[in-house]
Amino acid sequence: MKALVIGAGIGGLSAAVALKNAGIACEVYEAVKEIKPVGAAISIWPNGVKCMRHLGMGKIIDTHGGPMNFLAYKDYRSAEDMTQFSLAPLIEQAGERPSPVVRSFLQGDMLDFWGRDAVQFDKRVTRAEQNENGVTVWFTDGTSAQGDMLIAADGSHSALRPHVLGFTPERRYAGYVNWNGLVEIDEAIAPAEQWTTFVGEGKRVSLMPVADGRFYFFFDVPLPAGLAEDRSTLRDDLTRYFDGWAAPVQRLIAALDPQTTNRIEIHDIEPFEKLVQGKVALLGDAAHSTTPDIGQGGCAAMEDAVVLGACLQEHADIETALQHYEQQRCERVRDLVLKARKRCDITHGKDMALTQAWYQELQQESGEHIISGLYSTIQGGPLG
Repeated sequence: MKALVIGAGIGGLSAAVALKNAGIACEVYEAVKEIKPVGAAISIWPNGVKCMRHLGMGKIIDTHGGPMNFLAYKDYRSAEDMTQFSLAPLIEQAGERPSPVVRSFLQGDMLDFWGRDAVQFDKRVTRAEQNENGVTVWFTDGTSAQGDMLIAADGSHSALRPHVLGFTPERRYAGYVNWNGLVEIDEAIAPAEQWTTFVGEGKRVSLMPVADGRFYFFFDVPLPAGLAEDRSTLRDDLTRYFDGWAAPVQRLIAALDPQTTNRIEIHDIEPFEKLVQGKVALLGDAAHSTTPDIGQGGCAAMEDAVVLGACLQEHADIETALQHYEQQRCERVRDLVLKARKRCDITHGKDMALTQAWYQELQQESGEHIISGLYSTIQGGPLG
């Protein structure tokens, strides 16, 4: 039995490892000539860490995961704590710690774990066909590949998604722009072992510790789509958007490197009713394109891979196995996409009355409510 995996990102590589662990040969194809991660870092919450360990890649998280032991929200003008608490209760409940990781390290080590030479790069898929004998895909270079099944992990702009869904879904602009990057840890900006978020005006500025003494930072601003901004105006843009914000925010703006800071208009896609068509399955962002507001995009892809591998171990028939995969993942990923959308709207002032009410709640927050919410999301994964 042979699987074709389209996409060598976090989802595709997780799927390939899961299938290999299930005794299934894989060929991995990637559209780009060289992997260049989108975004500076990624939050791997305990459900994702458990998946990485299950797949045999836990050492990657141990090596590159940041020491995030506390969480705090701060007032945007005064920089005073609205709430601040230890994440130890979450770590104890979940059995793993949250681990923010630099994307280039994560994807690079995952590539090395799978084998870079075992990935065929510069293979952009155009279409797929399937019959009783298996699946065939064609690439823009005129070549094709055949396998017994196809795992479409080709991202939020998936070329293979219409083959499964029967239509091309529209991406939905979430209403805000995100800037993200890496800076050296500076405790005049935020404590070194804390996820620190400044909130106000429907905006946020957030910092998470990653390995090697750096912060992963991001700025969110509700804005119309399509504004003509680029690296040449980035620092001035952020200075304007965060005028009047506290000194640590201004210090962060001064410290960042515009040449390595990403600017992304955030989108999601309405959850799908199906993830599988015959011998073809969607996985990762191709299956559930979400906003990053609950930090579960990468974790959900890892969960997909774990479930996919388990289903193919339990069911010898490919179509039966993929149907079980779909049954186990559809509701879970729908929940994650909609949770992220709800959090997105509250955080970014879609209804400012609700956003202001959230700010007030943060002033009364002991940590118990936030940890409970985080844990309920985490424990919904396949490994508890």
